[in-house]
Amino acid sequence: MGLTTNRNIMTVAWVFPGQGSQKIGMAKQIENLPTTKYRFSYASEIFERNLFEICELNSELTNPLSDLNNTRNTQICLFLVESILLDSLKANGFKPTYVAGHSLGEITALYCADVFSFEDCVSLIKVRSQLMVDSGKGSMAAVIGFDRDQLDLKVKKIEDIVIANDNSSSQVVLSGSNEALDNLSKEISCKRFLKLNVSGAFHSPFMDKAASKFSEYLKQIKFKNPSIPVISNYDPSLCSDPNELKIRLENQMCNGVRWRETMDLMAKDNDLHIVEIGPSSVLSGLAKRHLKNVKISQVSSPDQITY
Repeated sequence: MGLTTNRNIMTVAWVFPGQGSQKIGMAKQIENLPTTKYRFSYASEIFERNLFEICELNSELTNPLSDLNNTRNTQICLFLVESILLDSLKANGFKPTYVAGHSLGEITALYCADVFSFEDCVSLIKVRSQLMVDSGKGSMAAVIGFDRDQLDLKVKKIEDIVIANDNSSSQVVLSGSNEALDNLSKEISCKRFLKLNVSGAFHSPFMDKAASKFSEYLKQIKFKNPSIPVISNYDPSLCSDPNELKIRLENQMCNGVRWRETMDLMAKDNDLHIVEIGPSSVLSGLAKRHLKNVKISQVSSPDQITY
């Protein structure tokens, strides 16, 4: 399916952020939307903890297990906020041309395209987040303001390191062993090299074992025909084939998030409107810096259920 559209019709891409975009109090902003109470209580039962409260607590004061920044909690809380907001947009008559999500956000994108039910997503995220926490080897680091050719050369040379999130021409996130990341930080010239507070080397071969367990789990889940095309992290092209979407999701955990290419694909449309649905403006910021002449909106609370 091509990306060309009628000159008078704007292409609307709904995008969903992943870990790193969570905010304390993000559930409070949406507590009056119609599905919030039911969804948070349903997911809290499955996860056996009060997820609404986790979104409210200041992470510095709490047990790490109840911490919003703990992968076990971050992924489900983000999905709940994003799914509630997107369903409110749909209820108000809004509909995207296609969808994409960054890492965990890809599951929200698949939910938005009716590939999974809400309940399926909750169970799937419980399995995914636990597998990612359990494979806790290695770490991640953000690199900002660098020479791309130099970075690619260094990454190829150093074993145990990969580009986990290719976010834009000026920002990438690397995954690897702590030692490899420390070595690279001494060798590369960049504006900032920032180790991230995460429990493992996500989107890298360090996740191979977790990815194969996730793949086994996905065999039980029915992938329905998407109602709108989805752009995946593993292969940034428009896809409407449920079997292909399944393969792409299986491969996502141990391969890089190709977000720069996702934005480049979207930019092929002349009249593009990117709508970020989630608690903060991480993806909007990347789009503003990477793309020109693109309309960008952000939906994170009930008073923004419009764009």
